[in-house]
Amino acid sequence: MHAKHRGHEAMHAEMVLILIVTLVIAQLLLVQWKQRHPKSYNVSRLSISLIQSHISQCHLLSRLVCFEIAFIIQNGIISIATRKPLNCTTPRLVYKWFLLLYKLSYTTGIVGYSAVMFTLFGINLIFRIKPEDAMDFGVSLLFYGLYYGVLGRDFAEMCADFMASTVGYYSASGMPTKHLSDNICAVCGQQILVDVSEEGIIENTYRLSCNHVFHEFCIRGWCIVGKKQTCPYCKEKVDLKRMFSNPWERPHVMYGQLLDWLRYLVAWQPVIIGLVQGINYTLGLE
Repeated sequence: MHAKHRGHEAMHAEMVLILIVTLVIAQLLLVQWKQRHPKSYNVSRLSISLIQSHISQCHLLSRLVCFEIAFIIQNGIISIATRKPLNCTTPRLVYKWFLLLYKLSYTTGIVGYSAVMFTLFGINLIFRIKPEDAMDFGVSLLFYGLYYGVLGRDFAEMCADFMASTVGYYSASGMPTKHLSDNICAVCGQQILVDVSEEGIIENTYRLSCNHVFHEFCIRGWCIVGKKQTCPYCKEKVDLKRMFSNPWERPHVMYGQLLDWLRYLVAWQPVIIGLVQGINYTLGLE
């Protein structure tokens, strides 16, 4: 393999330069597209994500069967989240599912990164594992952890917008369709405090700096899983450092920020790679 590519260093450098320039330009164009035409961007991104997940399901990647099963279930979760009328237990069910997928991708990425670092330090030799096998294993887990983390996070954001708009206390643009009373959680639409004889959700509450009160799980799901950093009702900025004061929870926030940074490139990866290959073919680069 090395002998085959020997003497083509200039061509390889040119191909790498084309890849980097294409990635930078694609990142800028995607950001501008999302800012100027968010509806068409979201529809296109959702379509590409669904096509990618279905293609991977059809190929049944043996090393990542758990992710394929998870995305089959996710399609059912999305259909439940977009159904009208919205069941009172649906928001919590959706947030629980995407939180599980978020933690699964987080764990997979950590394991993949650890495998890569162990290979670089030669620890794989202790277990008599070939470096190329260990590196392939680590890179694969790291890539798929980030890849499915980005897709799951994007689906969660779309479901959060749709569910909150259906409940009526949130509107992405404009005023909400309902007035929020003091004893109602704007995320799930259920009572915050219930009597012993009444049916409802009993759990801890959380008050934002704007004095709106929510179920703790609901507002955490809204901010972390649904990628929202504003109050669901008045849209005042949420202080995530205050909400997640526990140092053990902060890595999840940082991981979410990493996924947000990678989301443009990961979600549109097939289109970008296809464009790069088309440019290389046109220029006669192999």
